[in-house]
Amino acid sequence: MKQQVDSKTGIKTYPKDILFSRSEQREFKHDAKEAAFLLGGIGTGNISLGARGELRDFEMFNRPGKGNQLYYSFFAIWAKAHGGAEPIAKVLEAELQPPFGRNGKGYHAGTMAGLPRLKASKLRGEYPLAEVEFEDASLPVNVKLEAFTPFIPLNADDSGIPAAVLRYKVSNPSSLPVDVSIVGSLSNPVGWQGLDRFDNTLVDEVGVNELRKNGRVTGVHFTSPKLPADHLRNGSMSLMTTSDDVTAKPTWQIGSWWDGAHEFWDDFAEDGRLEEIPPVDNSEVAIAPQSRLRVGSIGSYATVLPGKEKTFEFVLAWHFPNRPKHWDEDHKLQPGEIIRNHYATKFADAWEAGSYLINELDRLEKGTRSFHQALFSSTLPSYVIDALSANMTVLRSPTCFRVEGGTFYAFEGSHSQHGSCHGTCTHVWNYAQTAAFLFPELERSARNVEFLVETDETGNMAFRTQQTFGMGRQNMPPAVDGQMGTIVRLYREWKLSGDHDFLHGLWEKAGLALDFAFGHWDSDGDGVLDSEQHNTYDIEFFGPNSLANSLFLAALKAGAEMASYVGDTERAERYTAAFERGQKRVDELLWNGEYYVQRIDDVNSHLYQYGIGCLSDQVFGQFLAHVSGLGYILPEAHVKEAVASIFRYNFRTDFYGHANVQRTYTLNDEQGLLLCSWPHGGRPKVPFVYADEVWTGIEYHVAAHLIYEGMIEEGLTLVKAVRDRHDGYRRNPWAEEECGYHYARSLASWAVLLSLSGFTYDMREGTISFAPVIEQDDFSCFWSTGTAWGTYRQQRNAATGELTKSLDVLYGDAGSVRLKG
Repeated sequence: MKQQVDSKTGIKTYPKDILFSRSEQREFKHDAKEAAFLLGGIGTGNISLGARGELRDFEMFNRPGKGNQLYYSFFAIWAKAHGGAEPIAKVLEAELQPPFGRNGKGYHAGTMAGLPRLKASKLRGEYPLAEVEFEDASLPVNVKLEAFTPFIPLNADDSGIPAAVLRYKVSNPSSLPVDVSIVGSLSNPVGWQGLDRFDNTLVDEVGVNELRKNGRVTGVHFTSPKLPADHLRNGSMSLMTTSDDVTAKPTWQIGSWWDGAHEFWDDFAEDGRLEEIPPVDNSEVAIAPQSRLRVGSIGSYATVLPGKEKTFEFVLAWHFPNRPKHWDEDHKLQPGEIIRNHYATKFADAWEAGSYLINELDRLEKGTRSFHQALFSSTLPSYVIDALSANMTVLRSPTCFRVEGGTFYAFEGSHSQHGSCHGTCTHVWNYAQTAAFLFPELERSARNVEFLVETDETGNMAFRTQQTFGMGRQNMPPAVDGQMGTIVRLYREWKLSGDHDFLHGLWEKAGLALDFAFGHWDSDGDGVLDSEQHNTYDIEFFGPNSLANSLFLAALKAGAEMASYVGDTERAERYTAAFERGQKRVDELLWNGEYYVQRIDDVNSHLYQYGIGCLSDQVFGQFLAHVSGLGYILPEAHVKEAVASIFRYNFRTDFYGHANVQRTYTLNDEQGLLLCSWPHGGRPKVPFVYADEVWTGIEYHVAAHLIYEGMIEEGLTLVKAVRDRHDGYRRNPWAEEECGYHYARSLASWAVLLSLSGFTYDMREGTISFAPVIEQDDFSCFWSTGTAWGTYRQQRNAATGELTKSLDVLYGDAGSVRLKG
């Protein structure tokens, strides 16, 4: 992509017509193997939709499952034009892509790789809506798939349904009617383990498939009735449709080798209809790759008239209620160490969950599409909307879950088969902004646990939550950035909700947590934190540094305001005085004329320091202060110069010459922001862990901060660089990585919307305001608070210069917000 060179800095950036463009629409062709669009609700697990239109990565079993393949699970189409044409039957996926080598064993029969497929496809994803358009000249019809799970901000329960809508739209461009059948097949997964291997090792009994009809809903319900109700792998799935003309084979033929698959395909390919077959006694079969699988299929049959379109709609639902009451998914459970998922308290099984989605679909889809339209109709650059929407998937990935009672928990990310870094880690979730603005009840739930459970009577906060799972308190030093940031986030939650009772309920523990900093991290009482400071880089900084101290200053300013409101006058006065003293002292100690540094006599006296390096996180506390509406906590001029220096020194326009022996997230011609650089020398012999890496969550918060400080092009250049790296070929657009996929820090991307729109909020007064920084005569954007969401628009009359502003409330309490200014 064409770039330009900044004459002042020499940094390559994108031209303005690219940076501010709304014309770019992302689509991923069938060979984009990394593209995988998540379907599923908050805390329910997922199934992903690939660029070929295939179902992949079955992750609904209360743990991550990248690569999990559920054999014999696919959709297929049968079509026959009137007038004597031969019928055509194909799997509803684009052709498999090379390489085809499979460790000398070929494709497993369960992949049905040998069946005919469609020639090509392209996936378009505007989360939470996906569309796959298929191409195949041999078909007499055109086929398009729409897929989604309801996503409605401020409604976590209706955004937490364990199901997905799969809607195949078939249009007939010919002059003759075409008979069409769409069939979905699914193998019963209840009780299975090791779905990534699928090695035919059942826990107990084979599953049972049942054809059900309830009112207008017909489907195959998959269970394993002999498993105990509290078994970790017990549960159910349902494949359902409301079609008028249903055809079904609830259980494929049971036989040796691949008898069932043969019988299914021959039956389907003949006339597009499925016939039920009697059960077969399989007790004598010795070699039977499919013998213990129970595969079921259900389909919809219709005639599509010339020039018309027919929709074949399916709902895939799942319900695996039991998860370990432990962060380790492989933990050997003791009696009572099972906890139920929150969604399991709403739905008795998969059939009930799917039925709810079907019966409420008009309302749920309207809310989902209203949100989608509000977000994607914004005049902000398309890659900004892409960054906002794509990272919402973190909330619905295996990274996050809710347990009975609704409490929200999260890992930092998701490895392929295990959660990554447990405990709703405070110093990682500090960066996340999306949940706070879209589903504030989740963040407030986390604040309750952090303060009421994990903060002891001395004010020491465990940065990983364990005690609610009966695991004992974390045996680690407190994290200075996590603890101070959590106080700022409490302030954010209060301002977003206006819920004074919420603040009153947590204030005493919050006050103790802030008081703790004075005695634990400030060794000489000068208002600057300088003792051993554990932090998000999984190491300790020693001596004064601006990462810790900017967060301390933000916490002091927030704490003073909260203390004053609840009537804690002594603390309010003490925090105010400490803020004023500390602000001046931090600036005197740590400002080097260009940026803030770490003051330490000998940078090599301790491992993993950064000294006079330019740290991308150096004024992270100021970023949180901007997001929370606290104003400047350090001198404005110095903050602006510091953030400019971060971009000037840490942004790389390629990585050909970058030496990195640590984890590698950016390569070759890609652009990205290093965690730290040493532009004037002084690099420690062993710098802090991760210094040479590139993390998307830090890139997003720096991008938003650049925009807050008026450096709009630099901020947008950074956002675009991140999204360009996630192109479906290099990386999955819907799974940004750090320590695992769907990493929580990437949720900092929501702040880019806040900074570009100049959005401020105070639900204590019920007011919001906007100050867009992109010059447009017609500007619009999405907004949300803890009480409502909608769109904002401002238009400037070209002739008179007059500015008109309008606020639309699309969901929530319209009377709870008013436009200020």
